[in-house]
Amino acid sequence: MGDFLAVACPGAGKTTFALAALRAELAGQARPVAICVPTAALKHQWASAAERFGLHLDPDWRTGDPVAADMHGLIVTYAQAATAAKPLSRYVEGGVAILDEVHHAAEDRSWGDGVRAAFAPAQVRLLLSGTPFRSDDNPIPFVRYTFGDSGDAVADFEYGYGDALQEGGVVRPVYFPRFDGHMEWVDASGALKEATFGDDVSRDDWSARLRTALSADGNWLPTVLGHAHGRLERIRSNHHDAGGLVIAIDHEHAREIAGILGRIAGEEPTVVLSDDPAADRRIAEFAAGEDRWVVAVRMISEGVDIPRLRVAVYATTTTTALFFRQAVGRVARWTPGLRTQPAYVYVPDDHRLRGHAATIAVQRRHSIDKRGERANDRNDAALDDASEQMSLFAALSADVLEAPIADGLDPDEPSLGARTEELVGHPFDLPPPPPLAGREPLDPHSALADLRSRFAGKRELRDRNSERVRTIARILGWEHRAVNAELNRRSGVHRVAEATVIELERRLSAADDWLEELTA
Repeated sequence: MGDFLAVACPGAGKTTFALAALRAELAGQARPVAICVPTAALKHQWASAAERFGLHLDPDWRTGDPVAADMHGLIVTYAQAATAAKPLSRYVEGGVAILDEVHHAAEDRSWGDGVRAAFAPAQVRLLLSGTPFRSDDNPIPFVRYTFGDSGDAVADFEYGYGDALQEGGVVRPVYFPRFDGHMEWVDASGALKEATFGDDVSRDDWSARLRTALSADGNWLPTVLGHAHGRLERIRSNHHDAGGLVIAIDHEHAREIAGILGRIAGEEPTVVLSDDPAADRRIAEFAAGEDRWVVAVRMISEGVDIPRLRVAVYATTTTTALFFRQAVGRVARWTPGLRTQPAYVYVPDDHRLRGHAATIAVQRRHSIDKRGERANDRNDAALDDASEQMSLFAALSADVLEAPIADGLDPDEPSLGARTEELVGHPFDLPPPPPLAGREPLDPHSALADLRSRFAGKRELRDRNSERVRTIARILGWEHRAVNAELNRRSGVHRVAEATVIELERRLSAADDWLEELTA
């Protein structure tokens, strides 16, 4: 058994590294491959990236389905792995598992136990993380610690933001314009309070002060959004499709911010909410488009790859270092072809966020204290939600006091010591991908021949097969199950879930022939 933990900052190319390592490990031989990621959107992002390496991975795998013969492996989420541990453990035995942003496996103890059970039989496990630390006592599966099951997480390879910045052409230098303000609010007891971010207030008032600044009814937030939009417009003079991201507190806050931005920018921003079934599509459309702004709560966090993002506004009350680093990572990804490309994260001058910004290049590790002590991040996280329980809390006013506070560097200049040339890397030869059954090329006249990815082509073929089944069932008055069974018999397909592209096209052809018979 082999475990390797690679820790690299957002934008450093963990996915490319992992897929190159996977090709090298497979060495042209067919072995089971399973990749585990935090979110459903990342399943498809990884599948598309794998196609560029000649590896076909199924992001639509469902528990109990076999892996089709024309796919090298599957991609699941951590939640999926935890509930499908048994079938995954049978599949991956003797194979290769890649666990992306592996710290997510410790978010819930049951997740960690399920992920461990699912991937323990793999012969090789590659663990990836950009933020391998947590503020709880749940150990991350397959990670080594300095004192057995406690202490610091031990990485086999580390590549931090400072390393990437010095390399040049890997990540962008990120600057943090900070805004002070004068805030007034009514606290939980009904008392009237006021403070700036520079004032010394009690710990109980930290979250209330921050939430007041971020209120859409005050002047602080529209002023900061205006500054950020002005910065984005200047960037777009050289980077024409550059985009901006605003991270909001909750769904209502996101919609309020969208309204403010619409008035400032003269165009409606994209809003991405977790309860929107089209959220993943909206993210993909924004990533491929040229619209200026996207507003989200947590949907655009770690791993979501939108390289054109150059400006972010941190307008959320979540103050943990983990979430802050993930947010910064959204604008840190390098875009080839641009000589200089600094990025900007606009933040309230809250002392917690100021500290995170000051230490963004410092590599932190997951640390477990057997005595049950909690890191400051956990205390902060509890405070983040405190204002939700304030029955009498009300934000009254918030005004920006002065121009943005720079972070010690001129925000119009490249980072000190950073080179701006492209990083070309080191060429090396990879063994060919393993051969697959059913890899015959599609008929060049097929409607699917121009699709880039095999998984997308198979999804389209399954949809077309389902459409034919519905039509035939309606004509004959049969149940769908009976039509499916007959189509499988006519086409020689055992199960649609495990069918190859060739088999799905053959089944579609059989359905068309059957329809022609019925309508002749």
